[in-house]
Amino acid sequence: MALGTERINRAGTDARSGRAGRGAAKRGSALANGFGGKRPSIPPLRGLLPLVVILVLWQLFGPAKSVYAPPPLSWVEQLVRLWSDGTLPAALLDTIATFAISVTIATVLGTILGALVGRYRVLDRMFGPIFEFFRVLPPAAIVPLAVLIAGYSQDMKVGVVVLSAIWPILLQVRATARGLDPILFDVARVLRLDRKSTFRKVLLPSITPAILQGLRLATPILLIIVLLVEIVTRINGLGGQIQQATENYQSAAVYGLLVVTGILVLAMNVIVGALESWFLRYRPH
Repeated sequence: MALGTERINRAGTDARSGRAGRGAAKRGSALANGFGGKRPSIPPLRGLLPLVVILVLWQLFGPAKSVYAPPPLSWVEQLVRLWSDGTLPAALLDTIATFAISVTIATVLGTILGALVGRYRVLDRMFGPIFEFFRVLPPAAIVPLAVLIAGYSQDMKVGVVVLSAIWPILLQVRATARGLDPILFDVARVLRLDRKSTFRKVLLPSITPAILQGLRLATPILLIIVLLVEIVTRINGLGGQIQQATENYQSAAVYGLLVVTGILVLAMNVIVGALESWFLRYRPH
């Protein structure tokens, strides 16, 4: 009987040891992937494989002299020509500069306004209808008024883009700030933190995930609106070049510029995903 009891106890000890070993292995794997097992939120490039296959089939079996669907190699020839004469680098830099300035302004304004209306219900009731009005305005409808105010300028482009793309960041921050635990601010009052320190040490770390989520949602919108404004106003940029190539019936150039635009959008998404993973690397699931 004693021997049977000893075997049972030994089996239980071995089982617990096995579970502990598996738990340690899981924790080690989680640490290898980042705190809490968080993996970098970067989209895998293997998703582009079907597109590559389609382009290869298009080149092999598509019509060689088609005006509306030229083969992909002709796109490359047009892009090389635009790059050689300096048109494509200048347009690409103009679009990237507009995007960088707009995303910076939209992030700062969206964070500040979202935090204010999220923490103070009076401000939310005062400015909520105004936010809803501007949020539903189509970007194309804002362009004529922006042109009257600022002319065909870089400031006009940035203003339209920011006004149209700020809302994902603002709304995400507002919802997160509204749902924060009041105990966080009670602790700040107990520690006698001023408003600046409370924002920097309590509110900003709490709403950082919402800022990054809003930025991820706003990034494609920003690029689309930048291109839309450039197409409508024919200001320098990728959108202006696409519009010019369309008017001149340069189909291969249009397709090539669209590919460059898609690569730019993908690159921006990868950069934003990498930033999100870096900033949230110490947060658990």
